[in-house]
Amino acid sequence: MPKDHGIGASPKRREDVRFLTGAGNYTDDINIHGQAYVAFLRSDVAHGRIKGVDTSAATDMPGVVRIFTGADFEGVGGLPCGWQVTDRHGEPMQEPAHPVLAQGKVRHVGDPIAAVVADTPEQARDAAEAIEVDIEELPAVIDMKAALKDGAPKVHDDLTSNLCYDWGFVEENKAAVDEAFGKAAHVTTLELVNNRLIANPMEPRVAVGDYSRATDESTLYTTSQNPHVIRLLMGAFVLGIPEHKLRVVAPDVGGGFGTKIFHYAEEAFCTFAARQLARPVKWTASRSEAFISDAHGRDHVTKIELALNGDNNFTALRTETYANMGAYLSTFAPSVPTWLHGTLMAGNYKTPLIYVNVKAVFTNTVPVDAYRGAGRPEATYQLERVIDKAARELGVDPIELRRQNFITEFPYATPVAVEYDTGDYHATMDKLLEMMDRDGFDARAAESQKRGKLRGLGVNCYIEACGIAPSNLVGQLGARAGLYESATVRVNATGSISVMTGSHSHGQGHETAFPQVIAEMLGIDESMVEIVHGDTAKTPMGMGTYGSRSLAVGGSAMVRATEKIINKAKKIAAHLLEASEADIELKDGAFTVAGTDKSVAWGDVTLAAYVPHNYPLDEIEPGLEETAFYDPANFTYPAGAYACEVEVDPDTGKVTIERFAAADDFGNVVNPMIVTGQVHGGLAQGIGQALLEGAAYDENGQLLNGSYMDYAMPRADDVPFFQVDHSCQTPCTHNPLGVKGCGEAGAIGSPPAVVNAVVDALQRAGREVTHIDMPLSPARVWAALNG
Repeated sequence: MPKDHGIGASPKRREDVRFLTGAGNYTDDINIHGQAYVAFLRSDVAHGRIKGVDTSAATDMPGVVRIFTGADFEGVGGLPCGWQVTDRHGEPMQEPAHPVLAQGKVRHVGDPIAAVVADTPEQARDAAEAIEVDIEELPAVIDMKAALKDGAPKVHDDLTSNLCYDWGFVEENKAAVDEAFGKAAHVTTLELVNNRLIANPMEPRVAVGDYSRATDESTLYTTSQNPHVIRLLMGAFVLGIPEHKLRVVAPDVGGGFGTKIFHYAEEAFCTFAARQLARPVKWTASRSEAFISDAHGRDHVTKIELALNGDNNFTALRTETYANMGAYLSTFAPSVPTWLHGTLMAGNYKTPLIYVNVKAVFTNTVPVDAYRGAGRPEATYQLERVIDKAARELGVDPIELRRQNFITEFPYATPVAVEYDTGDYHATMDKLLEMMDRDGFDARAAESQKRGKLRGLGVNCYIEACGIAPSNLVGQLGARAGLYESATVRVNATGSISVMTGSHSHGQGHETAFPQVIAEMLGIDESMVEIVHGDTAKTPMGMGTYGSRSLAVGGSAMVRATEKIINKAKKIAAHLLEASEADIELKDGAFTVAGTDKSVAWGDVTLAAYVPHNYPLDEIEPGLEETAFYDPANFTYPAGAYACEVEVDPDTGKVTIERFAAADDFGNVVNPMIVTGQVHGGLAQGIGQALLEGAAYDENGQLLNGSYMDYAMPRADDVPFFQVDHSCQTPCTHNPLGVKGCGEAGAIGSPPAVVNAVVDALQRAGREVTHIDMPLSPARVWAALNG
């Protein structure tokens, strides 16, 4: 029988009651008496020198409170980068300044030049349009390889070139890797593009700044995945506000997908302007504004080579990648193509030698940073596409080639500096084969052929590093902050519980899943547990939610704090029961003396904690509240195998996904329903990348698809009904819950499965097509068919 409560059960998401009835409290719902509104004047050229900004006409317009330009931020810190990468020569990356408002130059379309604060949003927008800016337009550099050529226009004049860093990993492997390729029986080479994406969460970004002259305290309400990090970065490095005088609140947030991890200029501006004006200041992004101001994702150009011996065993792998940073370094941008990408190039396979080279490049485009999966999708896509191509070149079954090279013994230290603690890749592949009905494919293909369609089947595997990450490790790798998590568990006198967490929810179901963990440990009803998050004034310092770390890291902090609660509660119960503490057991919400029928209820113990008449105060302090910080010992390593079946219309090139199966190993699963939903969402985003999405710039740096009129987001009829399974569970060995993380898996594993399936369909039709770059639009597929 399925469980109806606790870990492993699937209660309905309690937060959905307010979300589905319109009772959510999103940042744009926050309105403070007397607030003014902000409109940003953004650059309409990709690269130019600011020769003058004339605000005189705009200043006199109705409702205008004040107009700010870059000159108002002289002496104010720029937006900091949270990760420093050292290149393969031991030199630190080039790290340009990132002003809140442009100073001297604009470097991408959307770069903010001025900000108008007015009484209404309409007045602010009208005045922004009246500002006259004299810009000397400069040649823009968009293509990454062109940006590194001698004489290319420099995005930042004070840098030596447009190269942020030239990173090699593992550098000491390079000679051995080259030697292995020289001895290889077969080498497969593939050049590919991981297309630039725009995250497009349901809720655009919003920032509301407030200031109290009475207390000299600033408050920022913002759409953020990690409010404590925003407080740290903005307070310490940009505005110089002490943390005890700065509060950051992220209420209900409608989706993040990575794009709301980062500290943005608009947050700093609204906080700064509120202090300057002693008046609340609010900014809400339009969707078209978000296209040119939110950090984009992916945008890699890669050459990957796989060496095999005569028995088809993988012997070496090497890659060369150009990774776009855009015009500035966003908060975590340098880490994505390096430590979140290069360390995953082993995949599920026991390749003994690997060398990864990454050249990070500045261009006159919107900054690029983490997007769902962040480096792991890029690694998986390269690896699984080159393996599929190798199988076709060798004439072997792509599944059996993978099986032959699977890692089978754990723990396993990869040649790219990480150690997988558990996994069973044969089990997930076995489950996938059961789900996908490979034996029935030929019949389905024949039926497609009768209707004039081509049918293809694509399979791939993935592994990712989640639970980001051990602070001592990431500190050595350049992270400028620890990546622990925190929780305070406060037990009230009547037995109900408030859990304050540094993790943040923006769709993951924390308010449902976290109580399941606490309730399981204490044997109480989940309705007695509330989760408090998103407010730096109410929660302990934490690093937020991204990298599928909520349960693995945030949940582990809750477990540790709850263990402290249990230990103290047992002391109280022992005194109430006149027994030894060692004999006290907690089960089903009651404390019992082992081997007897003497017990005391949870509520009686919690009341005694706050009415401590019956236990010695010299031995036990009153109250029942504990805090714990949890720093993971390792990453967690979810893994899985995916299969996709497509139909291709040879007349139009249109691809239709007919079947999709996903077999994942997420370790222990707290709420299967939520996990299934997370996988569904990730699959939809991965399919969007594979078939539909892609941000395109012209040679002048203009974003060609800057709205939903031109940017093709996946819709319901673009995805099939998914078959999802997560019964193959190898629990994580180094966190107390044994969980691995599930939020990014679908977006990591699905793109190569889709592309492999389309290539398979074309090859079965006799076309010599080895690769098509994403997105696989009808035009690209038709061109490949008619090559």
